[in-house]
Amino acid sequence: MPIMDAVRPLARDVRATVLPDPADRHGPLPPVMLALTVVTGLVDSFSYLTLGHVFVANMTGNVVFSGFALAGAAGFSLAASLAALAAFAAGALLGGRTAHRRRAHRGRVLHLALVLETVLVLAAYAVARYQAPLHAAGTRYPLIALLGLAMGIQNATARALAVPDLTTTVLTMTITGLAADSRAAGGPGGKSGRRALSVLAMFAGALVGTFAVRHGDPSLPLLLATVLLVGCTLNAFTLTRSDASWTDPL
Repeated sequence: MPIMDAVRPLARDVRATVLPDPADRHGPLPPVMLALTVVTGLVDSFSYLTLGHVFVANMTGNVVFSGFALAGAAGFSLAASLAALAAFAAGALLGGRTAHRRRAHRGRVLHLALVLETVLVLAAYAVARYQAPLHAAGTRYPLIALLGLAMGIQNATARALAVPDLTTTVLTMTITGLAADSRAAGGPGGKSGRRALSVLAMFAGALVGTFAVRHGDPSLPLLLATVLLVGCTLNAFTLTRSDASWTDPL
């Protein structure tokens, strides 16, 4: 049946992403990158909803928000957007240096980056949990700095690891590929399952983070992100001991 013919490759792709073949070029990395995509959704839901229309992971939004603020649109802060851009760039620089120094083993690149990111997000959670109000400059800007640094490290690491269609933050090209490479568009339809999972992971993080902010403690998304990061870090520690082919630099 045509429907089953379309579903089977999608299901295989989803399974290969969630439960990857150890012999694959990217080994056990895909599910870790999916978890980090959920972290992005959690962290950006916190920053946008509690820190005042600013993202700490999706920098395209901050560039646009800067234009809004300069044009006088209400509810947008040029200072906050620029602070997030600067913190993210600093984190990307740190993440890039880490990746280049440990590039001989991709598992060690991932582990060290996750240690740094976990510490930063945990620190942000402590600030958000015990400092109030969150919109006060003395709380808002330290949170933007901590989370921007963490997300910059994550993005630089994802770039260095280069797992296809799992950038952990930017979904524009992922969604473009999902549509443009589909069989409906005359394309091969490959990797549609992985791309859909990436979109769903970001959506899930944002959804859970928003519910947590609106119906629980505003700092709860950062606690959930920290728990996920701790799990990823512990898993990555086991990967540092691997000598499989996936650990070799690309």
